[in-house]
Amino acid sequence: MIPYGRQDIRQDDIDAVADVLRSDFLTQGPAVPHFESAIAARVDAAHAVAVNSATSALHIACVALGLGPDDLLWTSPVTFVASANCARYCGAQVDFVDIDPATGNMCPSRLEEKLEQAASADRLPKIIIPVHLAGLSCDMAAIGALAARYGVRVIEDASHAVGASCGGGPVGSCEYSDIAVFSFHPVKIVTTGEGGVAVTQDAELASHMARLRSHGITRDPELMTHAPDGPWYYQQIELGWNYRMTDIQAALGHAQLARLEDYVARRNALADRYDRMLGGMPISRPGRTTASRSAFHLYIVRISAERHRAVFEGLRASGIGVNLHYIPVHLQPYYRDLGFSDGDFPEAERYYAEAISLPLFPAMTEAMQDEVVDALAGLLN
Repeated sequence: MIPYGRQDIRQDDIDAVADVLRSDFLTQGPAVPHFESAIAARVDAAHAVAVNSATSALHIACVALGLGPDDLLWTSPVTFVASANCARYCGAQVDFVDIDPATGNMCPSRLEEKLEQAASADRLPKIIIPVHLAGLSCDMAAIGALAARYGVRVIEDASHAVGASCGGGPVGSCEYSDIAVFSFHPVKIVTTGEGGVAVTQDAELASHMARLRSHGITRDPELMTHAPDGPWYYQQIELGWNYRMTDIQAALGHAQLARLEDYVARRNALADRYDRMLGGMPISRPGRTTASRSAFHLYIVRISAERHRAVFEGLRASGIGVNLHYIPVHLQPYYRDLGFSDGDFPEAERYYAEAISLPLFPAMTEAMQDEVVDALAGLLN
């Protein structure tokens, strides 16, 4: 079966991990800050805090921005559940902003309407999490301007978008946000096996998130309630978690990062070829914007709802490992129990009835791509 995504592991990656295994440090050694520095430099951020998953990064980002039980967070309904769950970990309420059907990303017009209504009701969100679906940046200039107007903080869920750009700058520079989060799951653009990172321009936010990933413990005497008892001393000054990335993971990520531009270029080349080959078929190809370059973590097409399931199942039966990203979060049983229901976000639900993620990964050959397209054409004819 041709998978929808697959990691690319080379000898450089194996050597980097083996070097760590032979070293004195397996967990919090020099490889983690080395990787953090490389990520921050790549996305033009001042600070990077590496953790064991993008979910953990979203959680500590919310905590660092002060999200609590009486607060509200808005995100996109078309995302993995982690984009919403991070608010629930803080005891906060969640709501969603419907998508732009052309891109699948949070719609700035709907966001503006919802913010106006929320301001009138004195129930504005504390945080908005726009999600860069499939690697294409949201319209962050528009979202950032709205957030500034209403005094709302912004976390970019850029899990799909390391290596992407928007407005001439890299996604992750946080020009219009407080924090951006990347994922390094094996099917993402680069991998650490499992892992994530939060990047920011704010030194205080970075310091806070670094403390939160390690139990809320500090060794900084200036943050302690009394002078250290000795050189061994540390204090837990708040509740944190064990969300640390290991040196093993960081070494793999750093080796992968050296190929980031090659990966993104290859994904874009494959996406361009899909665009050309699918042009005459009764499907909608991924939306693009002139201001952005997608990282193309996913290549998502849309097929009429009437034919959607038959085509999906037919492709799977043909050995094409298609997938669907994502079931709208508000339709999950947990969120239905919180009061959401069918019809709440029509564009997201229409998207769900039509979307299919076709295989796309750097090692994909043109012969594999031809096989995908031929199978799709046969099912659509």
